[in-house]
Amino acid sequence: MLFYDYNTFVTLDHKTSHKGQFVAKISTDVCSQCVVNVCWSTDLIPVISKNFVNPDTIFANNQMSLQDIEIYGFDYDYTLAFYSSHLHTLIFNIARDILIHEHRYPEGLREYDYIPNFVIRGLHYDVQKALLMKIDAFHYIQLGTVYRGLNPVPEKEVIAMYEGSHVPLEIMSDFYGKSSHGHTMKQFMDIFSLPEMTLLSCVSDYFMKHNIDYEPVHLYKDVKEAIGDVHVRGIMYRAKYICYAEQTHAVLRKLSENGKKMFLITNSPFDFVDRGMNYIVGKDWRDLFDVVIVQADKPGFFNDRRKPFRRVTDKGVLLWDRIHHLEKGQIYKQGNLYEFLRLTGWRGSKVLYFGDHIYSDLADLTLKHGWRTGAIIPELRKEIKIMNTEEYVHTMTWLQALTGLLEHMQVHRDSASQMVIQQWINEREEMRLRTKDIFNAQFGSLFRTYHNPTYFTRRLSRFADIYMASLSCLLNYDLQHTFYPRRTPLQHESPIWPEQTSIPL
Repeated sequence: MLFYDYNTFVTLDHKTSHKGQFVAKISTDVCSQCVVNVCWSTDLIPVISKNFVNPDTIFANNQMSLQDIEIYGFDYDYTLAFYSSHLHTLIFNIARDILIHEHRYPEGLREYDYIPNFVIRGLHYDVQKALLMKIDAFHYIQLGTVYRGLNPVPEKEVIAMYEGSHVPLEIMSDFYGKSSHGHTMKQFMDIFSLPEMTLLSCVSDYFMKHNIDYEPVHLYKDVKEAIGDVHVRGIMYRAKYICYAEQTHAVLRKLSENGKKMFLITNSPFDFVDRGMNYIVGKDWRDLFDVVIVQADKPGFFNDRRKPFRRVTDKGVLLWDRIHHLEKGQIYKQGNLYEFLRLTGWRGSKVLYFGDHIYSDLADLTLKHGWRTGAIIPELRKEIKIMNTEEYVHTMTWLQALTGLLEHMQVHRDSASQMVIQQWINEREEMRLRTKDIFNAQFGSLFRTYHNPTYFTRRLSRFADIYMASLSCLLNYDLQHTFYPRRTPLQHESPIWPEQTSIPL
């Protein structure tokens, strides 16, 4: 028998890095394999540390050349303009007060304030059970990320409620992430949905704390209506919450100077867009766009052939004349994509449209119309910076090593080996929890469960040719650049990259 200590092989910064907690007692042949795997993992740390990912990179799901793109289209909110967290606080507070004043919810709800880092985008909400959770690409709930109100639900209770951790397709949300037609799940894909999820959690928490029996379906509908009222009444549009524009002006100028046509299709009203674009670009911002469409009602805009365009004056007055041409410098309301295509002739892969909502902005365009699509994911920059930290690199490297050890050493059935393997399993579970908490204490990363891609990531890879943290990333590339997706091996293919290489028995 041979004793070894993980700390003998891995020397990490005690302030930031994880150290093994066990001393293994295993047979010589098993231990030699462990030494190889551990040393392999430690050798990888400096390699990975020198290859940090640039947060301003544009990532490709599908090969695409900017040389082929003649027309650039944009959403407005969280694409051209970004907002401070104060806007989410405003939405939360106003919707909470609407619940109290108009839906007769308890006055005690005023004790709740917006919690900026409680939820992440892409979560699913079980309308009938009032549970908020993260689901992976295979429809499995990530245990430990299920919340009722502001408190986690024990894993055993989750498994009992769902008879496991799998969510059947028939209760998942519809194509646009909505809960309808008998579906009990709603997926929150909009950045503006963060206050809505937080409000749902806070109200549910209040009811449970005060032992108030309530119907979860009514709560969901009331909160949804209250949040909708904030937008419909234009309360949030009266204040200025643009915190930065990530060099949006420079991107638009670059495209214009290179002879590219540009258009804007947004669900926001004109006066709100006008104030924001005046701040970002200047009073001549409309000169940059060949077509500007406001209050488009996406995703209906992409599917409903009935709504005609209507011209809007600078003062917001709707005109009655029939639209025969979409003219530069004019503002149009509603309309539909089919009429847009007829009037402009902008079809197929020569069009690239950017938006932050994977369903409402991108899905129909890539599936039905063959446009190229770019997803703006503001959370990406923060997550990449976390992944570039020494703590994360060390943790993930050892986690991968542990997984490799477990995969290959599980064939040893003697009691001593099994004891060590169980210690590895326990440590791996601790480290998996750590990798979740480092992104968000409640729900972890936007892009991964413990190991699988999230449901959000699955849809992102399906509906976006490219994705990036902000439009400013375009400034790092010339307009002849071709984006190539990484060729990562399938499970049955021979591994190429070091981190995907398994040490054979």
